[in-house]
Amino acid sequence: MQGTKNLTSGPIHRQLFNLAVPIMGTSFVQMAYSLTDMAWVGRLGSESVAAIGSVGILTWMTNSISLLNKVGSEVSVGQSIGAQNAPDARSYASHNLTLSLIISICWGLILFVFAEPIMQIYKLEPAITAKAVNYLRIVATAFPFIFLSASFTGIYNASGQSKIPFMISGIGLLLNMILDPLFIFGFGWNTEGAAIATWVSQATVLGLFIFRLKKRKEVLGGFAFFTKLESRFVKRIFKLGLPVAILNTLFSIINLFMARTASLYGGHIGLMTLTAGGQLEAIAWNTSQGFSTALSAFVAQNYAAGKNDRVLGAYATTLKMTAVFGTFCTLLFVFWGSELFSLIVPDPQAYKAGGVFLRIDGYSMLFMMLEITTQGLFYGTGRTIPPAVISIGFNTLRIPLAMLLASIGMEITGVWWAISLTSIAKGITSAAWFAVLKRRILVTKGDDD
Repeated sequence: MQGTKNLTSGPIHRQLFNLAVPIMGTSFVQMAYSLTDMAWVGRLGSESVAAIGSVGILTWMTNSISLLNKVGSEVSVGQSIGAQNAPDARSYASHNLTLSLIISICWGLILFVFAEPIMQIYKLEPAITAKAVNYLRIVATAFPFIFLSASFTGIYNASGQSKIPFMISGIGLLLNMILDPLFIFGFGWNTEGAAIATWVSQATVLGLFIFRLKKRKEVLGGFAFFTKLESRFVKRIFKLGLPVAILNTLFSIINLFMARTASLYGGHIGLMTLTAGGQLEAIAWNTSQGFSTALSAFVAQNYAAGKNDRVLGAYATTLKMTAVFGTFCTLLFVFWGSELFSLIVPDPQAYKAGGVFLRIDGYSMLFMMLEITTQGLFYGTGRTIPPAVISIGFNTLRIPLAMLLASIGMEITGVWWAISLTSIAKGITSAAWFAVLKRRILVTKGDDD
């Protein structure tokens, strides 16, 4: 099929690595947008970091919703390629983009209109809330860029061309790194300058995707960006992508309440620690997510082609890769957490609090990677419900567990332990669930879970 790579033959290790590295790079680039903003805004003080951090949770929610069509693209297009069905692959690509545009406009409008009452959830000082509202309203107008770019990335990943989204996203990050200090300090726009820099960078990324696909037709031999929606394709996309989107969106909603709990027990320092610490945790999360996404694309093609030995081989290979990096992250967070945090916020009170968070969170790194890797295997076989059930269940447990631990004298560290313990539980449960379902999944290709 024109513009695709066949993943159903050849060395598994090399194919997975070649797929995963650009995907990880793309994930790191996306993470680096927020880190770059925080690193520069951190020079304005911990209150400014708390302001953009509170919006960062909503941006996380936005990226979670966009997964509906990113995962929808990766699996629906990938399985169509594996089945040698080019017309369906092109139709799924067009439908995912059309749905992305519709959803992004609706979601961006909601956050723009209700920015102020949403920011009141955190119960922060009025000055911090005002900064957060202005920041949110600017980034909300860039949501169509984010959603469409996520769908384009999914289409490229499904086609085995993960290097291209990495290169395009890298250009956007480079632009953001240049514009951040210029807009924040040069023009004196402070936190709003960080939002505008992100807006311009995301618009540039989408423009590059459109230019490349229109001019080169390098994926699927070209396809229409937008189309009249047909129920057959829409239902399949929602079946594949909606559980993933719900899973991650609920995770971000839970994190919203965790942020309020952190603010209750630790003030704006507690909120800043959770949000900035979460960005640093994303070093590990994005690495495992990159391998998971590569595994999902690899499994989608091989599962559709009936090559179950390659499916299991890829899973084992990916687990070995993520285990090595998980061990590294554990050591980094547990022993050098404060030093790492100080690179983002140089205030001693802030980075000492951040070091405590990273040490506690560091104990769960290997288990977090186990969970996310197993998610990729489930996604590639079209079974997105088991990971959703696991994640929703244990993430929901975080709220009462955090309040319980904090109330019995652990204070803010109780919130951090609630996060770490539930991550450990998710990893163990994910691996156990797949072990139970393995024979059923690989013997039959039914839609049931």
